[in-house]
Amino acid sequence: MTLPSAILLDLDGTLIDSEPGILSSCRAALRALGHEADPQMEIASIIGPPMEDVMRYLLAQFGDDRVAEGVNAYREDYGTRGLLLSELYDGIADALTEMRQAGAHLYLATSKRLVFARRILENKALDGHFTGIYGSVPGGNIDHKPELLAHILTENNLSPDQCVMVGDRKFDIAGAHANRMRAAGVLWGYGDRSELEAAGADLLLKTPSDLPGISFG
Repeated sequence: MTLPSAILLDLDGTLIDSEPGILSSCRAALRALGHEADPQMEIASIIGPPMEDVMRYLLAQFGDDRVAEGVNAYREDYGTRGLLLSELYDGIADALTEMRQAGAHLYLATSKRLVFARRILENKALDGHFTGIYGSVPGGNIDHKPELLAHILTENNLSPDQCVMVGDRKFDIAGAHANRMRAAGVLWGYGDRSELEAAGADLLLKTPSDLPGISFG
């Protein structure tokens, strides 16, 4: 059994429970555009894709196509308040320490804005675990997982067969397979077992304590 030399990790739903902050900032963005969100609004099922996709979905119910304006309002609120509401899943800090000490290079691979992702990791004192931290950037073309992972592989001269992508949504699995990488789905995030299995996850992890045991024969 071989420990992958590089482990690429999603952020939302994999390392952190970001739903409270994302929900709060989505509500703030809708209010900024003159809409009142349903008090029962739940967004767990749509966390994962780029915020443009999430905002397009949220605004569709109001017949509003001001996606860029909504995203800007979301990011203004999230950058000052929302991101601070993120919480680490129990066991994540220990798992990252163990993987790094075992010799694996860790890379963050998130569709979240890079500046927000970096601030969250720094706030949780996790940034030192990562060889590289990657996320979306203004005007960039790496918002979606296939392009983001391809960028990480190329920039770090990584061989896909020596890497694994770890995430909680079908987008993580599809992005990995588009780059000929294996993919491990986590069952503590926002995607459930059926979603991850349908996407073709090569491995399913039940708890964060399973992360250091990632291996493929």
